[in-house]
Amino acid sequence: MDHDILISGGGIAGLTAAAAFGRAGFSVLCVDPAPPVTERDAAGADLRSTAFLQPARAFLDRAGLWDRFAPHATPLQTMRVVDAGGGDEPGVRASKSFDAADISEKPFGWNLPNWLLRRELSAALDEIDGVDFRPGTATTGLLSRTSAARVTLSDGSRPEVALVIAADGRNSPMRRAAGIGVRTTRFGQKALAFAVTHPEPHQNVSTEIHRSGGPFTLVPLPDYEGRPSSAIVWMEDGPEAERLMALDTGDFEAAMTARSCGLFGPLTLASNRSIWPIVAQEATALTAERLALVAEAAHVMPPIGAQGLNMSLRDLDTLLDLAETHRDALGGRAMLDAYARKRSADIRVRVGGVGLLNRISQSGSPLVQDLRAVGLSALYDLPPVRRTLMQLGLGARG
Repeated sequence: MDHDILISGGGIAGLTAAAAFGRAGFSVLCVDPAPPVTERDAAGADLRSTAFLQPARAFLDRAGLWDRFAPHATPLQTMRVVDAGGGDEPGVRASKSFDAADISEKPFGWNLPNWLLRRELSAALDEIDGVDFRPGTATTGLLSRTSAARVTLSDGSRPEVALVIAADGRNSPMRRAAGIGVRTTRFGQKALAFAVTHPEPHQNVSTEIHRSGGPFTLVPLPDYEGRPSSAIVWMEDGPEAERLMALDTGDFEAAMTARSCGLFGPLTLASNRSIWPIVAQEATALTAERLALVAEAAHVMPPIGAQGLNMSLRDLDTLLDLAETHRDALGGRAMLDAYARKRSADIRVRVGGVGLLNRISQSGSPLVQDLRAVGLSALYDLPPVRRTLMQLGLGARG
């Protein structure tokens, strides 16, 4: 074997996987077609943020990463859900705050900008013996046998490995090479991602505002240029999202301030804007011979409730447990079958559940909006139900 493991994909999930498996003593090659963009204002920077929920922190500790992330992390103590449906102008009809203190001594999670995560992850890999990270190199072919897999790379090399981990996104080349299909649900939505500053402090409260078109979510960030700052993901029906994307800065700031119901005062754009389509997607299988799918190669969902990357880390945690148990048969059928069994049900339930929540948030029907506001209050006002919902959001099994 040239390496124990080849990881296709150098996004946050792929880099985290390289760190985790490298720290566990495996020889790892990680490749990605493009170098990671590690500066906030650089072209191509990922302006989204990631909220690592409580269980994710344990895995990041295991991977030797949390100490790097912690100085830059903003705690998420409270999750506020606001219903602003009905009428021609946004206005708060129902607002409920879910406090982590109800179920834990820790916050729900910690938020970090994605571009910063790529910077810290790239630096971490430089310090781990046994990890070879090759940005600018793509996977172009896969030939698997019962004993090993040979992966063709864009530089002409063909390393042989025991296990291939596909962390190469929703259009995964390794998934396609293995002949694994996907089931895709399109919502007709797009999401805008950017950072803002605002006069009112966020007080470590993540706020999700529902009206129509999809949620408008503000997630706390560290202060920027001396002012409170938040990362925003704004989901809208596709044409409206494109219209918003094309607005000049002044008109865009007025539109996002109105959509935020003025909860934080006037919002000021503090970054470039990015836009991407919203889908829900599941791979028809999580494994093939010598191959395991993780993260968006395995599942994609709308950005609601901080589920996406946290599910990806559960994939990696499960796969790492199995790899350590099956060191002498790494990448073998028994290991991969166990991975599929352990992850399939959780993925199916969460992709379906988040998709349903997105449909409810997207709806412009007055009846659905009224039911949404009533349902939010009813669920919150029953303490056992409220606590159960919070635990499910952190990753507990239903």
